[in-house]
Amino acid sequence: MFNTFRNSQYSIYNEARNHFIQNYIQLIEIEKFISLKVYEIINGNIGQITDDFNEASYLYPFWQNYPPEERGRAPIGDQYPWIEVGEHAIGDKIPRLLENYFGIRDVGLPTGSDVRLVLTHPKIAELTDGFTDTCWLFLDIKSVGPRDDQPHAVMSHNQISGSGKWQTIDGGVINDVMIAKGRKASHLFHCSIPPIYILSNLTVIPVVIIILKPIYKMLSLEEGSSDIGQPLRRISFATVPNGLLLHEQPNYLAQYPGLFFPGKDDKTKNPQKVRCRVSFTILQTIADWRFREISLS
Repeated sequence: MFNTFRNSQYSIYNEARNHFIQNYIQLIEIEKFISLKVYEIINGNIGQITDDFNEASYLYPFWQNYPPEERGRAPIGDQYPWIEVGEHAIGDKIPRLLENYFGIRDVGLPTGSDVRLVLTHPKIAELTDGFTDTCWLFLDIKSVGPRDDQPHAVMSHNQISGSGKWQTIDGGVINDVMIAKGRKASHLFHCSIPPIYILSNLTVIPVVIIILKPIYKMLSLEEGSSDIGQPLRRISFATVPNGLLLHEQPNYLAQYPGLFFPGKDDKTKNPQKVRCRVSFTILQTIADWRFREISLS
């Protein structure tokens, strides 16, 4: 099975890669279309999302004796990790909310983002002049509290797409190594996601990467509050450029060298799995639709 469609995938992949390098505006337009649609759908269902997110705090008596495990290097101990709250209250809703607008396939893939949906829509065919009507949405949920409310997101090597060079049939797709460049330090970043996939039925599916970042309050830190709880405060939306847009045309990595900067892993981490941060400020500089927010208070 691993090699059943390799020859045809190889030729079609390289044709598609060349197509999107030459017609990179099509990739940008696909990302914009998907990004704005996800934002529109979340915003249109924000009441339900907020209620379900906040229910985790009301359910405190049922889990207070079995709290989620603390994360981070030196947790203070006065807040609860809310990662799974965001993944379920928001992430699990995404497929159901999107199915009213897109054809959806839950295609199997061993690594990638929290939510992976192959989306089909006539608009994509229109944007690509009929080259493809499908894309693969990779969506990650990054819930944080007020102490980690920063204009960036930490991303793993399995959550960013790269240059995706497939030079020999047997070699498979390989990404060029990126440099996560900070003000004082830099490190190599080995992203593992290709910019395009070719399904067994030879459908061309470019990758679209979106970050949803729910930011919650800590009522115990609110001045004058006698309550405790971690209700939803706002949701940030960030759309990371496809790897071909980063490396080829328009080569955002060269234009915006601070787009990716060092993550929070120490030197003992496997170098090929070191994470990086993605700057929301630079994403918004590239295009205003690449970073948007829904504020609840």
